Amino acid sequence: MKHTLTPQRYLILLAVMLTASVGDTLLSHGMTQVGPVSVGHLGMLLVAMRNPWVVSGILCLLGFFASYLTALSWADLTFVLPSTAFGYVVVALLSKFWLHEAVSLYRWAGIVNGPSLTQHDSHHPVDEPVAAGGTR
Repeated sequence: MKHTLTPQRYLILLAVMLTASVGDTLLSHGMTQVGPVSVGHLGMLLVAMRNPWVVSGILCLLGFFASYLTALSWADLTFVLPSTAFGYVVVALLSKFWLHEAVSLYRWAGIVNGPSLTQHDSHHPVDEPVAAGGTR
């Protein structure tokens, strides 16, 4: 697909990034108020659905989904997803300064450097072609 980035499309990509980041942060804040949810206590999910922070997070994530679908309607996934990666920085900043989470230097390095810190072994089985029978 050809990617013609108009100001409106930049705004859609910004909306994808911000609504996902803010929505996830709101959900996290709300769930710390709700408390643990387990398979044995699924009723807590109903309690969570009444928490205003969780509801706000869900609404933001609905906005994310709408803007994400919009972006995917005019661009490839391999363009849209990486273009919104700055959202990880936004989540880390919101987590540190709003949720007061400890974000270690190691986590910051992972956020800033991303996949470049991952070592790829060229002889790893995942990189080898699969035989005709479907086995490695």
